[in-house]
Amino acid sequence: MSDMKMRQALKEQQHAGLAMLARCVAHCPEEMWLEGEHPRTFWRIAFHAAFFTHLYLGQNEAAFQPWPGRREGISQGLWDSPGDVEPYELPEGADIYKKTEILEYIEFIDALVDPIVDHLDLDSDDSGFAWYKNISKMSHELLNLRHLQGHVGQLSELLMQKRIDIDWISQ
Repeated sequence: MSDMKMRQALKEQQHAGLAMLARCVAHCPEEMWLEGEHPRTFWRIAFHAAFFTHLYLGQNEAAFQPWPGRREGISQGLWDSPGDVEPYELPEGADIYKKTEILEYIEFIDALVDPIVDHLDLDSDDSGFAWYKNISKMSHELLNLRHLQGHVGQLSELLMQKRIDIDWISQ
C-alpha cells in the first residue's frame, strides 16, 4: 500500500471513529451521563476516549497541543473518587464535562486529523510515547484506533441497554 493510501485510510478511520464517539455522546440521555459504577460513568469513558485519541494522534507527547476548552486538572483527576467530580449539578467550573463540551472536543480533534496524519513519520520505529516501548509509530496509530473503537463499543453497549442504537460508520 502506498504511503498516501495508508494515510488516507488512517484519516478515514479516525474520522469514522470520532463520528461514532460523537453519536454515542449526542444520543446519551441526560440522566445516563453520570450513570455507571465509578470510575466507569458514561461521561468519563467519553472524555477518556476523546482525550487519548487526541493525545495519541500526534507524533509524540511533546507535539500534543491541549484542547482550548479543557479545564485544568480534570484529566489528572478523572479517576478520583466520585465526590471530587460529581454530582452533575456542580457549580460552574467544577471538574466535569457536559455533553456539549465533549461534542466540542470531539469536533476539535476531528479537525486536527488530516493535517496531523499528513505530517506523521509513519516509518518511525518509536511510538513517541515512553510508556509504549518497542512499538512503531504506524502500529501506535493502529493501537489508537483500536482504543477509540473499544470505548465507542463500551458506550454503544451502554446505550443499547437503554434501547438506543448507534449506526455503524465505516468511513
